[in-house]
Amino acid sequence: MKVDLLQHSSLEVCAHAIRTCWQSFDKSDDGGEKDKDLINRVGNKFKHASTLEHLSYTFYIAGVSRALLQELARHRMASPSVKSTRYTLKELKEETSFTDGASMVELKEKYTNPEEVYTDKHMSRAAKYLVWTGVLGVDFASIVALENLRLMLLDGVANDKAKYCLPESYKTELTWSINARSLQNFISLRSSKSALWEIRDLAKLLFDSLPQDHQYLFDDCILSDN
Repeated sequence: MKVDLLQHSSLEVCAHAIRTCWQSFDKSDDGGEKDKDLINRVGNKFKHASTLEHLSYTFYIAGVSRALLQELARHRMASPSVKSTRYTLKELKEETSFTDGASMVELKEKYTNPEEVYTDKHMSRAAKYLVWTGVLGVDFASIVALENLRLMLLDGVANDKAKYCLPESYKTELTWSINARSLQNFISLRSSKSALWEIRDLAKLLFDSLPQDHQYLFDDCILSDN
């Protein structure tokens, strides 16, 4: 999984929005400590969280599963632009077999050591397309599904129909824009130990990729009971 922050609005913009309400522009220190304290006090302490919507962030997120993508879709106050399988499944046509015709049972018999599976040069090619769970049975099932999809594509099945065979572990990537208020909600919910393990990792990476002078707004959102 990889997360890159592509752009973000400045703290000065958020402070300006807050000072608009009281016309206190003369008290601004151009995004300095006074403005930072104002944003935290009004947006977090006094719960006027709508003011935090003037802060926005755009991330590039890669190497996540379609299962995680479904979880992201539940956060409606965000804008995702997702890699299209309709146009990109042709990547699989250029690959050779991921299983050499072996069934999941045969794969389990051949590979009994997890370290052997994930470091095997033949099997590791699938890691380009799949997120590993670390559970051999699940990962073998994903590899078999990936091979079945590859064979469908080679047989001439159109991408729009072949993609119904995609395993949930199939990797995707997206550009994701979200405002600070919604990001606080996301990090609070998704850093919980009850959240999907993969999205917990994402929540932590999103926080870590924020500018250091913005992270103070999210300190109370990151849960440490993972």
